[in-house]
Amino acid sequence: MLFNSIHFLIFFPVVAGLYFVIPRKLKAAFLLLASYFFYMCWNPKYIVLILITTVVTYTVGLLMGKDMSDKKKKALMGVGFFINFGLLFLFKYLDFSISIINKLLGPLHISAISNPFDFLLPVGISFYTFQAIGYCIDIYRGDVKPEKNFIKYALFVSFFPQLVAGPIERSKNLLSQIDEMGKKKTLWNRDSIVSGFTMMMYGLFMKMVIADRVAIFVDKIYGNLYLVGTAEMLLAAFGFSIQIYADFAGYSAIAIGAARFMGINLMENFNTPYFAASIADFWRRWHVSLSTWFRDYVYIPLGGNRKGTVRKYINLMITFLVSGLWHGASLSFVAWGGIHGIYQVVGDVTKPLKERACKALGVKKDVFSYKLGQVICTFLLTTFAWIFFRAGSIGVALTYIKRMFTRWNPWAFFDESLYTWGLDRVESLILFVALLVIFAVSVVRYKTGDDIGKALLKQNLWFRWVVLIFFMVAIVVYGEYGITFSSNKFIYFDF
Repeated sequence: MLFNSIHFLIFFPVVAGLYFVIPRKLKAAFLLLASYFFYMCWNPKYIVLILITTVVTYTVGLLMGKDMSDKKKKALMGVGFFINFGLLFLFKYLDFSISIINKLLGPLHISAISNPFDFLLPVGISFYTFQAIGYCIDIYRGDVKPEKNFIKYALFVSFFPQLVAGPIERSKNLLSQIDEMGKKKTLWNRDSIVSGFTMMMYGLFMKMVIADRVAIFVDKIYGNLYLVGTAEMLLAAFGFSIQIYADFAGYSAIAIGAARFMGINLMENFNTPYFAASIADFWRRWHVSLSTWFRDYVYIPLGGNRKGTVRKYINLMITFLVSGLWHGASLSFVAWGGIHGIYQVVGDVTKPLKERACKALGVKKDVFSYKLGQVICTFLLTTFAWIFFRAGSIGVALTYIKRMFTRWNPWAFFDESLYTWGLDRVESLILFVALLVIFAVSVVRYKTGDDIGKALLKQNLWFRWVVLIFFMVAIVVYGEYGITFSSNKFIYFDF
């Protein structure tokens, strides 16, 4: 079930309404059933995978909570890892692995291996697998105690707002709130409802008015690489940077808003990432739940920065390469992750040189112009890397980059030919105005630290209504609904 669909428009009010009125002891069970229904609307059969992940990690967690040796705990963790990552590999990476093996066997004239399975990639499998594995690691480390109530734990794994595309929640945050759900006299909170609804409207605005609109142009350009030149390719590269942010941050805003509406606070996932002053800063602001997951469960266990400079850089590269592979079974995703790892290593290595250069040239570092330059450079670097993310293959990405720098056609910026690639003058104007809105919201977030839901609560009632009505009208009038009202899915549903 998509957030930007008629089905969710009906589903959420019904679920939220019933959630507030049913007895406290039944709330967790009710939300669990609603979450399973939400997922099964996509493919009923694949609910079995969530159940397997839930039962295995629940059992592993319970057993590790008992008095046993560290060796036995590691063995239990190994079983949990093997089953869950085995399912992830089978459904997401088997075909990719077979294709790599066949490429290696080709020069040896050995018959190609065929994939005996033809599985559809389960929506959200990477997200709920990582969330459940994170829970087991937390128990092993002694950070949390095992959840004995299976219903509550199952809801933690499959809570519908964040089930298919995050945020990837931590047991410390979400499980504790699920436990409190049955203890509070009332979960009805006017501020939470208003703030949550605002977040949902803003998320839909980002998705339907901005992401789906700019996607029309981006898809046209990427689908016709040999018919376009530098102008179109530059705009499409910048366009995809906007598209993926508005698409994924829009999903996260809806997820956070829907949970907040029901009195549950999910962790933030985006914090003005394109205002980042460095690549390291970008990853503190982009897909926060995933980047912190890799930091806590991959980078730090590898040794982090505790084992010397060289080992630190190796750990960084491993973490980003794995992060790239997490996003998709393709070498282009691995390349994207590797590029970001290289950015981090180069940035750290050259930091002393930049400090000396600034000092020698008398560059002021505490002024707006310097910070603006950092933000622009970071945005350009991330935009370049996004080409590999969007292209689908390294070959297409390299072709795109080569043609972008060799097929000069600056006249395209002035002869109105850009309007022939999916977005005419009016559609481009709508996109421009929408981008001004998202920029203004981002400035408020950057300055105050408040998301739009919390920021609006601090304003007068009339202003809140003006903003909410603006978002609702923009979604209805200017939202992109696709052919025969077939809403576009979110990009991260594929991961």
